[in-house]
Amino acid sequence: MQWLTIFNKEMLELSRNFKWIWVPLVFILLGLMDPLTTYYMPQILDAAGGLPEGTVIEIPTPPASEVFMLSIGQFNMIGIAVIVLISMNTIAGERKSGVAELILVKPVNYSAYITAKWAGYSLLAAASVLIGMLSSWYYVSLLFSEIPFIHFLMAAAFYILWYLFIMALALFMNALVKEPGAAAFLTLFLLILLGMIGGIFDHIVKWTPSLAPGHLLNILQTGEIPVEMWGIFITTAVLIIILLTAASYLLKYKEMA
Repeated sequence: MQWLTIFNKEMLELSRNFKWIWVPLVFILLGLMDPLTTYYMPQILDAAGGLPEGTVIEIPTPPASEVFMLSIGQFNMIGIAVIVLISMNTIAGERKSGVAELILVKPVNYSAYITAKWAGYSLLAAASVLIGMLSSWYYVSLLFSEIPFIHFLMAAAFYILWYLFIMALALFMNALVKEPGAAAFLTLFLLILLGMIGGIFDHIVKWTPSLAPGHLLNILQTGEIPVEMWGIFITTAVLIIILLTAASYLLKYKEMA
């Protein structure tokens, strides 16, 4: 009952702040941007002018899977920043304003408090990412060539797990520091650092969560899941559990102190 109460509170707060409206819209825009821009690039260049008369613009049509991965690139940059920024007040803001003390002074389980918040924001993130990816998949299949829907679903499932990890990391940072800005900065910094480590030492740390987006192209093209992706899946799931558990103990220690 505690967990459901806190979860419903988060859902109500997300609705009152209109996050269930504008966050999915941002991801839809990100998903549509690259397919439309890539398809209409010759017309855009022609309308821009400045080219010699009689110039013929011929741009090779890229494979559909590569165009779709351009949208994933947008999600990996702007999308992650949006998710981190909307979650920076999740716990840090409540601790700073004193709302957390009013809640936790009651016999509320700290694990229920953390996991309910993670579930609420993760549901928003997962739904937004899925809608954004679905819009990109639809227009890529419409304007270029069709990507099998089952391939899309497999890629979306693994990619959404990456966002669930990001949300767990953001909550951990919320429990670690009291300033929302600091929580957002530390989360983004660690994600960038994790991406750099994965990119430089990918031959050593093959199961780093940040490497998940890099395997999506293979899934989209072949429909086969690489062995490395299963390792990333297990590693990411374990890290999510560790981060949420650590956030619960950390918050309990700070509140008792």
